[in-house]
Amino acid sequence: LSDECDEITARIIKREVSDGIIAPGYTKEALDILLTKRNGAYNIIQIDPAYEPQPIERKQVFGITFEQERNAIEITPAMLTNIVTRNRELTEDAKRDLTLAQIALKYTQSNSICYAYQGQTIGVGAGQQSRIHCTRIAGDKADNFLLRMHERVLSLPFHENLSRPDRDNAVDTYISNHSEDILADGVWQNYFLHKVEPLTREEKRAYLSSISGVSLASDAFFPFPDNIDRAKDSGVSYIVQPGGSLRDALVTDACDKYGICMVHTGIRLFHH
Repeated sequence: LSDECDEITARIIKREVSDGIIAPGYTKEALDILLTKRNGAYNIIQIDPAYEPQPIERKQVFGITFEQERNAIEITPAMLTNIVTRNRELTEDAKRDLTLAQIALKYTQSNSICYAYQGQTIGVGAGQQSRIHCTRIAGDKADNFLLRMHERVLSLPFHENLSRPDRDNAVDTYISNHSEDILADGVWQNYFLHKVEPLTREEKRAYLSSISGVSLASDAFFPFPDNIDRAKDSGVSYIVQPGGSLRDALVTDACDKYGICMVHTGIRLFHH
């Protein structure tokens, strides 16, 4: 955590699966709650907010030492000034989400793509050899997040005593392309009060097509416009990327075709 852990945060963390927490401080109430997690075996670490790491990072791989400067760049909305598309309307919410997505990418294994929406990351594709694969993986995760807000999903008639993990897994399966795994006769009775209809591929596509305002950040330039095509399918309206590709003009044209506002920062956020 970047701020002191308070009681409300501790109560949320207590019910979630995790191995530990690192924060600059804890209120007494928060610490009392966290000390009961995992029968007292939960890792609780306090970090010194004033700590400054060494400027050079070193890694050893089979006897070879690699050195690089630590990525100390401060990511702020001030980076979002070089708008390269015809659509130049960059809302304050978009600036927040694009900044958040870039911060996530700074600490994510490259190559990576991050989708953000309404103040939170909703899909990250990391460590792929192809930029389009990053965009697809992150986009599929974003789609799953957005589909969870579908009226049919929010009104699923779960049994009252069904555990949170079972509910989460059931929702993931219901919105996937394998909903029959929980909707088949003899199976749905374990989850729902009554039989429910599947959410068809056409219904999911129509719902996702109605969404806009999603932000996307890339840790390096887009080599081809197919990334923009995939991003649009997940409601992306704003994009930030370093730029610098030989095909920048084609990527910008794709954004203009969809009315997407795109920013170039000139800064790559590779993390290895």
